[in-house]
Amino acid sequence: MRSLEGSRRRQVEQLQLVLEAKDQDQELNTRQEQEQSVARPSMANERKQSSPKVELTKLSHDLIEECKRSQEDSLLSRHLRHELEKLPRDSRRELVRKQRNGCAPLFIACKRGAVDIAEYLITICEANIEQRGHFEVPEDNSFHYVSPLWAAVVSGKLSMVKYLVRIGCDINATSDSGSTPVRSACYMTHVDIVKFLVENGADIKRPNINGGTCLINSVQSVQLCLYLVRKGADINARDIQDKTALHYAIQEHRLDTTKLLIEQGADPYARSRYGDDALRTACLKGAHHIFDFLKKQLHYTPARLAEAHELMGSTFLDEHNESRVCILHWRMAHHIRAAYSPYIEKKPQVPLRTAYENAVEFSTLEELDNIATDMDAMRTQSLLICERVLGLTHKDMLFRLTFRGASYADSLQLQRCIDLWRFLLEVRVSNWSILHFETCFAAQALVRLMLDLHVQNSSHIRSDARARFVHQDKVLPRFEDVLGVFRTLSESAIVVKHLLLLRPVFRRQQENYDRVMRCLAHLIYLLINTVHTEAQNKLICQAVHEAVVVGNLRSASTADTMLHLCASRLNVIKSGYITDDNFADKTVFPNADVIKLLIQCGVDVNTKNEAKSTPLHVACQPYNYDNEIVHLLLKCGGDIDQPNRADKRPYDLIASNPTSTIPLLNFVTLQCLAATAISKHRIPYHNQLHRQLEKFVRNHEP
Repeated sequence: MRSLEGSRRRQVEQLQLVLEAKDQDQELNTRQEQEQSVARPSMANERKQSSPKVELTKLSHDLIEECKRSQEDSLLSRHLRHELEKLPRDSRRELVRKQRNGCAPLFIACKRGAVDIAEYLITICEANIEQRGHFEVPEDNSFHYVSPLWAAVVSGKLSMVKYLVRIGCDINATSDSGSTPVRSACYMTHVDIVKFLVENGADIKRPNINGGTCLINSVQSVQLCLYLVRKGADINARDIQDKTALHYAIQEHRLDTTKLLIEQGADPYARSRYGDDALRTACLKGAHHIFDFLKKQLHYTPARLAEAHELMGSTFLDEHNESRVCILHWRMAHHIRAAYSPYIEKKPQVPLRTAYENAVEFSTLEELDNIATDMDAMRTQSLLICERVLGLTHKDMLFRLTFRGASYADSLQLQRCIDLWRFLLEVRVSNWSILHFETCFAAQALVRLMLDLHVQNSSHIRSDARARFVHQDKVLPRFEDVLGVFRTLSESAIVVKHLLLLRPVFRRQQENYDRVMRCLAHLIYLLINTVHTEAQNKLICQAVHEAVVVGNLRSASTADTMLHLCASRLNVIKSGYITDDNFADKTVFPNADVIKLLIQCGVDVNTKNEAKSTPLHVACQPYNYDNEIVHLLLKCGGDIDQPNRADKRPYDLIASNPTSTIPLLNFVTLQCLAATAISKHRIPYHNQLHRQLEKFVRNHEP
């Protein structure tokens, strides 16, 4: 018994020792934790500080994702609602304002038509009902910055539209293009939504920034047009092109809508900015059913009907390649003219034009029968008819000239293409100047074509693919064509250059002017390479002198002269119609022949641009460097020591170029060194030197 009690006593004593050791360890740990808590915040506290931002970001992501996946009867998940409702009021409001890809949660819910989600976000989270977002219209891939109501309307979510209107959304809030929700609903033909919006006060007379009205946007639906007219829409309201809803109905070949609009009082004689009424619009768009309806329903003079048939025939030929239908309409027009005594003349008469090969319009059935088998002659007749009926400045006439020239280029009738595009360029320049984008585009297309032809013809490679360009009776482009285009562009550039001095400057006009300057540089290159006689040489010098020296042509953005441009490798016109990739990589500039010609014509070799750089500065740039051109500029008086605005001198650029073979000391004068020293040490010289010396020293200042 005693031995048993002794063993138990020893076990108890050992257990007490173990417990005492544990208590000591716990006290030590507690003391260490207290010391650490005094020295720095615990890791747990750090997590507590950083976790709210992370949780809010995750919560915002989850909310947007659920809105994106929502359907019209969807609710937010219970977990997400619970997490949102745990947040303070300000935090919820801030959370639902956050956007992803330009869209907040409410905007997405409105677009999806999820009324319950939208109501929750507005009532519980206090989302802004007018917060705009980015909306892509799938039908035309256009992007708009719009209100939630606008998004719901275009998406066709009637229940969402009703809810948003009920809680007070601005029913006439416009998009970034000035389009109201009701106007956009008309465009999408959401008839029920249009009716609901109109009944709740939407303004159906309010146009967008282009003047487009609800009625114009509704021409695809007879039902919608009738509803809007009965609600007071102006049936003859015009947009910025002076077009009415009737014009657009005819453009889209909507016969039923055309009938309705005319029955409701639309003016069929109203003319657009280009002078098109209902009948002419039908002819230009080839809407033959509407054309027949207008002829029966309205009164037109015989001359007007004859013109309409001629124009309709041209449209079928040019747009649909329907020569049979074209001849039928032209024959009908002739019968209308011949049915009256005397014969109804075609007025005004189109003068003889080289672009049309001096062709004249047919006046008898025999002449019409003769051209009926000649497609090229028919297309020329079509251009003559369009010019007489529409006029040279009509956009459809200009488009047909462009398209016909391109067709000639495709069929390798390249001189015909040049003739037509040159005529087109002259028309555009005389009416809109070179600052207009379309004029600039026409100039670039023509110069590119000429340049491509020259590159093809001057190539030493004579493959079968290129032989058709090389073995022509006359090598293209012709000198007289190049000179004519140069004069057309240079004269217009001189006339309009003062407009670019007015402030503010329209950047696109600056860019167009600079593109034309590059065209002129390439035309000078072509003139040099197409000249054959001494008389032509004199014409080149005269034309270049008048344009570049007397006209003082400079680029609009950097004030570069023609000499600056011709010393730069960046002076390029992208490859055009027929040049393949191998030829497209060849650049014309820098070009020594063009630089020689410009200097012979009197261009100052030390003239400066906006950055105070001379042509020699440009030529000495590493990407432009050519020993022949740099040496030419130096021999012709280029100052090697003049600094530009960045205090860079041609001397330094040449000396640092490893490919340079220029003997620099031969071109450094004592005059330059003295002027540089005066400038460097800021020695006063004003009114102490001769005027010419003052100017010389001033040119050596950065």
